[in-house]
Amino acid sequence: MTGNTIGIMLAVIVGIAIAAAAGIALCRRFRRNARAHALDHMEGLEFEYYCADLLAANGFIEVEVTKGSGDYGIDILAEKDGVTYAVQCKRYTGLVGVKAVQEAYAGRDYYDRMVGAVMTNQYFTKPAAEAARKLKILMWDRDYIEFWEDNEDGR
Repeated sequence: MTGNTIGIMLAVIVGIAIAAAAGIALCRRFRRNARAHALDHMEGLEFEYYCADLLAANGFIEVEVTKGSGDYGIDILAEKDGVTYAVQCKRYTGLVGVKAVQEAYAGRDYYDRMVGAVMTNQYFTKPAAEAARKLKILMWDRDYIEFWEDNEDGR
C-alpha cells in the first residue's frame, strides 16, 4: 500500500467515526427532549411515582411514595448508602420557589431524615436556591433528572 492509500483509508475511518459519534449525540438529544416533553405533561402523582422509580433505578433503596394528604410536604422517602432522604416532588410549568424548599426542610425533620431534597422538572428561583443552601436542602432540577435518566441503566 502506498502512503496515499493509507491516508485515504484513515480519512474514511475518521469520517465514519465522526458520523457515528454525531448520530449517537443526535439520538441522545432526541431521546432527552422526548423524555422532557413527557415529564412536562405528567400529572402530579404520576410525576411522584416517576421520580420514585428513577431514584430506585439509581441505587436508592426502600423508596416509598407517601400518602397524598398529611405528608408534611414530603412525597418520597428513600435511602442510599446509609443516608436517609425526604424528597418533595414538584412538577411545575414555571420556576420552583421558596415554598417547596421550606416544605422539604419541614418534612425532613418531621420524618427524621438526614437529607431533604426538592425534585422538579423545572429549575429554581434565585431566592429558592439561596434558601436551599441556607437550609441544606438538595435541589434536584431538570438537569439532575436528565442525568439520572441517562445513567439509570448503568451507562
